[in-house]
Amino acid sequence: MKVKDCMCHDVCFVKPETKVSEVAKLMAKNHIGCVPVCDNNNSVCGILTDRDLVLRCMACGKDACKTPVSDIMSCNVTTCKDTDNITNAENTMGQNQIRRLPVCDNQNRVVGMLTLSDLTKDNNKEDFYNMVEEICNCNGNKNCLLYTSPSPRDPKTC
Repeated sequence: MKVKDCMCHDVCFVKPETKVSEVAKLMAKNHIGCVPVCDNNNSVCGILTDRDLVLRCMACGKDACKTPVSDIMSCNVTTCKDTDNITNAENTMGQNQIRRLPVCDNQNRVVGMLTLSDLTKDNNKEDFYNMVEEICNCNGNKNCLLYTSPSPRDPKTC
């Protein structure tokens, strides 16, 4: 099965200059926890999660109405292609311990989003539990998503 067969095709994205408050409203309206950030060519240049809103904006005392997304987004974005095999995408999510994966075309333009819930469509329960365990398992890695310290890959802090 290919990523395009189970990804979400209706993806909201924002520009780097978009204010954080606008993105928070977009997330609330669409019931989503992450938004790709795209340049003028609609190529992925960052990603913003609900966790970023809390830890990199609110907890730092930044004004969400004045702060551009570019100030708090993660810049080193892991993506996959819509033509990738779903198993490769699952492995990418596990290796990088991420729960949401922007899907791009060959020009790096966002065409979808792959999430853990999307992967339930292709897996039996045991395979799915094993994959979630791999994604969430830190094995002592303090850069894991379960910790609140910033990743060394993208050290944006207050």
